[in-house]
Amino acid sequence: MRVHELPDFLTVEETAQVLRIGRTTAYAEVRRFHVTHGREGIPSVRIGRSLRIPRSALLHLIDDAPGVAAGENAHDAA
Repeated sequence: MRVHELPDFLTVEETAQVLRIGRTTAYAEVRRFHVTHGREGIPSVRIGRSLRIPRSALLHLIDDAPGVAAGENAHDAA
């Protein structure tokens, strides 16, 4: 799936697929985001009992990842 085809808000499971990590790891990283008040982990928002990851936050996380060359659009390949 291309980045422009992603919904504005993704589930934790969808985010795990995009990042190619396991579901358990994705939930742990979302939990870490909330425990550290947004300093670490996968950015997410709680809507009622649901957790959602904004596409814009996910793209920012990918672009800021260590090893991604400056100016390289890593999310264009997703």
